Amino acid sequence: MKFRKEIKYYVLKYLIKYPAYFLLNLYANTVNVTLENEEGVTNYLNEGGRVILASWHQRFFGGFYLPRMFNRPISIMISKSRDGDFIADVVGRIGWRPVRGSGSRGGKKALKILIEDMKNYQLVGHIVDGPTGPPRVIKPGLISLAQHAHAAVCPTFVHYERSWTFNSWDRFMVPKPFSSAVIRFGQLVFIPSDLGSDEFENVRLCIEQGFVKGYEAGDRRWSA
Repeated sequence: MKFRKEIKYYVLKYLIKYPAYFLLNLYANTVNVTLENEEGVTNYLNEGGRVILASWHQRFFGGFYLPRMFNRPISIMISKSRDGDFIADVVGRIGWRPVRGSGSRGGKKALKILIEDMKNYQLVGHIVDGPTGPPRVIKPGLISLAQHAHAAVCPTFVHYERSWTFNSWDRFMVPKPFSSAVIRFGQLVFIPSDLGSDEFENVRLCIEQGFVKGYEAGDRRWSA
């Protein structure tokens, strides 16, 4: 069993990542992507502000387009698992700056690197319910990162006209080729640096509820 895992890791790490990136890039270019409300983010960045682009793991495919559209590297935390090695290689070629760690392994160190990255790149991506769920539940790390990095949170909604939905914990979605997608940026949320435990939870819950409502409203445009 261990030998088979080593073979799988070798294939992913050294044989598949380059053709995977090529095919992914080719595939992504078949989707017509539109940005909405990005001016709020770009204006704040131009003023020297720092922004966390926060989204659900389910719509992670939409992140393929963001580094090229903002024309700058965007840091993101990727788990230190072996599958994470493969993902980090691919997203690094797209333009993301992978920082290795997760809530269960190396998270504190990765958080410090993300905070430091903010000083240079100003922009970080954060999957609020990753890497293993539960889905659509915002973990406390988003609030902590915003506080320590003095960054605004931007709820980032990804909507697909037509998509495939996988039978995974997050019901991961991939847009179908030659369809349309919208990446919509919500209003910036500014987190106070000093919050009591009850206030912290209230802020977390408020952002979470905003995510649910925002995604539901955006998805309805394709079913209307």
